[in-house]
Amino acid sequence: MDWSVPILYSLAVLLLIWAGYYYLGYRGQKKEWQKRVHHWFPEEKRKSVISVWGDRYDQSKSAEVLTNKLQSANLHLLPSEYMGVHILGFLVLLLLFVNMFNMPLILSIFIAIGMLLIVHFTLFYLRKNKYEERFNEQLGEVCRMLGNAVRSGLTINQGIDIVAREISAPAGPEFKRMSQELKLGVPLESTLRSIQARNKSREFQLFIATLLIQKKTGGNLALTLESMANTLEDRKVLNQVIKTMTSEQRYISFIVPALPIFILLVMNNIIEGFIDPLWTGPGIIILILFLIGIVLSFLLIRQITNIRV
Repeated sequence: MDWSVPILYSLAVLLLIWAGYYYLGYRGQKKEWQKRVHHWFPEEKRKSVISVWGDRYDQSKSAEVLTNKLQSANLHLLPSEYMGVHILGFLVLLLLFVNMFNMPLILSIFIAIGMLLIVHFTLFYLRKNKYEERFNEQLGEVCRMLGNAVRSGLTINQGIDIVAREISAPAGPEFKRMSQELKLGVPLESTLRSIQARNKSREFQLFIATLLIQKKTGGNLALTLESMANTLEDRKVLNQVIKTMTSEQRYISFIVPALPIFILLVMNNIIEGFIDPLWTGPGIIILILFLIGIVLSFLLIRQITNIRV
């Protein structure tokens, strides 16, 4: 019996298996090399013309003020994205006024621009301190983490590094910046003073003052931070209760101004020329008084429901 043929077949199968194993290993190494190369030398993807214009606007000096306002309002939008939303809203309102409410084109343009301006200023008026409020909501957790770190024998610098890794935005990036400054050799007091200048909220000022006083005079920092954490958490719960109890009135502050305007536009769609008397002499006076009443009703309701603790 000739054994050469089975042996050759067996060797061929083994070589085929070995070649397949080697090829799969080579593919895995190739993918790993490609990942490393893309990580070290990332390729810049082609962008559309609109994206390029948006990037240029975001990097311009004229967008700095809007960037600060968006950050203060805790809106996670770029200035170009915010302007794009307004442009889209203008087109939608223009189409709505012309086609649905049968209003003249020029009048529709002015009304759409006026509504967008009102929305712009109202948005930043209502959310002017949202960044600080969100930051203050995290202060109780920050104090508790720092207190636990100090109680376990760690230094303040190590506690700040733990907070930077564990806490989400907006407090997380601020403490991450503090941790990086401390690792570069910046004194703790200078780091605390710099972040104190960036955040003007009363609770955060008290937090920084407590750390500075404890650093100079000594004392049981862990007990102080725990007491502050309990106080801040009680304030947070109380604020949530107040928001829940006044939520209906806050929504009414939006419905009361919007409802008469909506009814006026609907009536103009049903009855042709319904709003024409508003452009006469007495009509303009009535329209001005009507707009003043809407603004006053909105401000009064918001002022009544704005309860500070």
